Amino acid sequence: MTTKAWDSIETIAEAVASGHVSATSNVQEALARLKEHEDSKAIIEIYRDRALERAKAIDADIKQGKPAGRLAGVPFIAKDNFLTFGGKTTAASNILKPFEAPYQATAIERLEAEGAICVAKANLDAFAHGSSTENSDFMVTKNPHDPTRVPGGSSGGSATAVALNIAPFALGTDTGGSIRQPASYCGVVGYKPTYGLVSRSGVVAMASSTDVIGPITRSAKDAAIVLDVMSGRDQFDSTTVDRDHTPYTQFDESLKGKKVGVIKEYMGEGVDEHVRARIESAIQSMQQAGAEIVEVSLPSLPLALACYYIICPAEVSSNLSRYDGQRYGYSDKNAKDLDESYDLSREVGFGREAKRRIMIGTYVLSSGYYDAYYKKAQTVRTKIIEEFAQAFKKVDLLVGPTAPTPAFQIGAHTDDPLQMYLSDIMTVAVNLAGVPAVSIPAGRVNNLPIGLQIIAPQHHDRLLLSIANQTERILE
Repeated sequence: MTTKAWDSIETIAEAVASGHVSATSNVQEALARLKEHEDSKAIIEIYRDRALERAKAIDADIKQGKPAGRLAGVPFIAKDNFLTFGGKTTAASNILKPFEAPYQATAIERLEAEGAICVAKANLDAFAHGSSTENSDFMVTKNPHDPTRVPGGSSGGSATAVALNIAPFALGTDTGGSIRQPASYCGVVGYKPTYGLVSRSGVVAMASSTDVIGPITRSAKDAAIVLDVMSGRDQFDSTTVDRDHTPYTQFDESLKGKKVGVIKEYMGEGVDEHVRARIESAIQSMQQAGAEIVEVSLPSLPLALACYYIICPAEVSSNLSRYDGQRYGYSDKNAKDLDESYDLSREVGFGREAKRRIMIGTYVLSSGYYDAYYKKAQTVRTKIIEEFAQAFKKVDLLVGPTAPTPAFQIGAHTDDPLQMYLSDIMTVAVNLAGVPAVSIPAGRVNNLPIGLQIIAPQHHDRLLLSIANQTERILE
């Protein structure tokens, strides 16, 4: 991890807009760093030609005096479940290996409109099904601090790329913690916005009621800049919500006088004692900066993981039904008829975890089990939403660890899906409730980074980013 850190996104864009640095040189630097760190297995495909072409066009516009965007000449990496031009979009699954997107994700379009340049696509657990990036059909990404360990998932490639300083920021998706948990394992900032604040149009769907798009960056300020560009309503996604009229980059909130609730259920059994000690130290630092610290209990949180792993596979089984080998993606050529084509295409195209989630999801939605499992899980979800709402009547923010342990060894949970699912135990409830949350670096345990998770009420993203910005400074 000797690669020099990039300047802040704001500094990079200002240097390009003023003509002091060219967008082309930034892209060339990112391409060199991609080559330098190819052993990390963080990247599925590099968009060299399109990136250089876009950089040259931006440089030409600036020379002609045309206005530069807020992200002028800033290279970035997109998780490979975002539809992009310049190469394939695979979601790290064999069934989408040959797929080229006919249009781009709204988030990508908005970033490019402000001058950002996508240089590569990051590895992930196939279809974002996983917590370690070991479920990719192509490769296993290595933790940037210890190559024998996982980087987290499913946005492990994106988090690794930012931690290695390959690009100033990367995009991820967070369905049950897939931005925050890898950010914790890799020692970077991972932001999960309020559900619907960023359009999901053009992003391969996993579980549509909890999927959220967000940035992985080196700082809360950089996360705010990227969010400010991507957020807001989109005609192609009916679940999008109005953004804050004030820019998310306007940090006018202070820790002083803020009431911060420490989540009781996240600080007890199952949390590594050294992780707990680091988080308690971080919370103490927040108190010394003027925050009022209280303990808060959300009694239904221990049920959140079971609830999530009923609702999520149900939506996965529905969303994956479109991958049938007939319209796009992999299609088995040895099939004798249509039914066999469906069977063989899905058998070869889907990996173990995708098949597992399809079977679980189909089971809980089936006649005779819908009421016993899916309907009951939705009832518990409503209870979790209500408990978050009640907690936020008493406190401004909630805090706890992002994950119960530092990054685990590659292969440690491969044959034990339940242990793998447990690594999401502190992140899934946020997705069920639709509230925003961030993971910021909170020190190290056994020389591995861990994250402090800060949670805010729905639509209070600017408050959350302001507090994250202050907290990361006092924790440096």
